[in-house]
Order: sequence, then structure tokens, then C-alpha cells
Amino acid sequence: SGLIGCSWAMVFAAGGYKVKLHDIAQPQLTSALENIRKQMKEMEESGSLKGALSAEQQLALISVCTDLKAAVEGATFIQECTPENLELKKKIFSQLDLIVGDNVILSSSTSCLLPSKLFTGLKHVKQCIVSHPVNPPYFVPLVEIVPHPETDPSTTERTYALMKKIGQSPVKLNREIEGFVLNRLQYAVISEAWRLVGEGVISPTDLDLVMSDGLGMRYAFIGPLETMHLNAEGISNYCERYREGMKLVLNTFGPVPEFSGEIQQKISQAMSEKIPVVPKVLDARRKRRDDYLTGLAKLKKQMKSD
Repeated sequence: SGLIGCSWAMVFAAGGYKVKLHDIAQPQLTSALENIRKQMKEMEESGSLKGALSAEQQLALISVCTDLKAAVEGATFIQECTPENLELKKKIFSQLDLIVGDNVILSSSTSCLLPSKLFTGLKHVKQCIVSHPVNPPYFVPLVEIVPHPETDPSTTERTYALMKKIGQSPVKLNREIEGFVLNRLQYAVISEAWRLVGEGVISPTDLDLVMSDGLGMRYAFIGPLETMHLNAEGISNYCERYREGMKLVLNTFGPVPEFSGEIQQKISQAMSEKIPVVPKVLDARRKRRDDYLTGLAKLKKQMKSD
């Protein structure tokens, strides 16, 4: 019932599904429900609440439970949202493996742990899958669906269909790979950003501006491959024009950074000056981010309907 779990609960409730939110501590669940209520009411007032149901109707679909067996009774889909700790997640799935039937899907929110590390050895391994959201999943719809080598194709298809039904944007990976796809792309950008700042080419704040007011403007609605396609007379023409230049630049990229030391301090100082590391300030900035993401989602929805 942390940030990701609460966000998932809101997404499923917006899709009209009954949700049982499980945690080991009742105070944590009570706090989670209060936060969900507050968020839903605020979004309803601003006209950004997802789904066809009112906030009260959606809230009525969410209940809480501290007993794992009771929480999953009658479930058709279970989304695990524990901290990114392999042993903890394996423990949870081992417990679930003993109490679920043969039809329920066991899904993990992990952002980087491979399905083969999480699910191997479980008797219900065919029903196991990773459904990696983007934080926060309520405002960013992408979900990476990553199968275990033994995952039944029907598990993948059912998960994909469910994500589409609740308004998310699922993508299917044909096989597992370290970091999946989103984080591989994200880490590639972060890595080069780190090197550019570290080499004194650009300041941290200007680096972020290159993305937010440059690449990010078009990446908000088209991806890098379509960008290539449109920036020339198709992909083939783009490669003919730019392949040598791309290879020349890519060959100058340095080694993987350590993400520590002087460069970390330099970037940390710049970011802290812009956004002080104070809970109240960080929370306000996150709310600003989520408000902007909500507005962007509305615009994207309108663009698709056009």
C-alpha cells in the first residue's frame, strides 16, 4: 500500500474493478485509504478523475486487508508492489504460490528484477508475469509486460487485455532482458547526461532543459524511431543521411559512470538549489509534476481522438 500500490489501486478502481489493498500494518492501510480519498476528490474537482465512475463509487470498490490469504480470496489478478528487494519479493510469491488457484495471474511491479529470478521454481510459474508500471502509474499509462520463460501465452494475453481495459498502455516484451526496455532507454540518457555534465560541457540545469524543451517535446507523443522516420524521407533515407554521423558521435561516448564522487555532488548541488531536498518542497514539486502529467494525458487523449 505504498505509492505504487495505491496508484495501482486507483487505476483498477477507475476501471470498475473491486480492489483489495493488502499490507502487514493496519495503520499503513488506513493512511493509504486516506491518501487515495484525498487524491480522488481533488482530481474529481479538477475534472481529471479517470474512469466513468464518481470518486465515491471508485472509493467504494477499494477495501483493505492485513491477512494475505483473505486478501487474495476470489482474486483474478494479483499485483505485487513490495520494495525492490529480490528476497522479499520471492518470499511473497512463495506464499502466494501456496494459496492461489490455477486461474489467477500473479504479477509483479518490479522495475528491474528478471522474471526468471522472481518466479523460477513456483508451481504456478505459468501464471506469473511482470507488469512494470511507470511511476506514478495513475498518471503515466505505460506498462511493460515481461514474461518468465515458462509463462503461458494466455497469461500474457490476459494481462495485456486487462491493462488495455483499465486505460493503461501495455507493451509486450518477447523475452526478459536486464532493465526491460524503459529503463534501458532511460539509463542510456542518464548515463550520457552524467558524462556531459561531468566533462564540463553543460550545466545540470541546462542539461535538463535540453530534454524538457528539446527532445522531450516530441518524445511526449512520438518515439525515437518515428522521429527518425519523420526527420527524413523515411527510416532508410535517415540512415543514408545520418548513419556515419551517428556512428562518429556514438564512438566518442565514454565508459559507464560510477554515479558518485564529485560529479554526483555537482549535480546534487544544482538540483538542490532548484528544488531543496525538503519533504514539503519535494511533495509540492511532485504534485506539480502529476498535475502537468494529467494535463498532458488529456491532450494526448484529445490528439488520439482527432
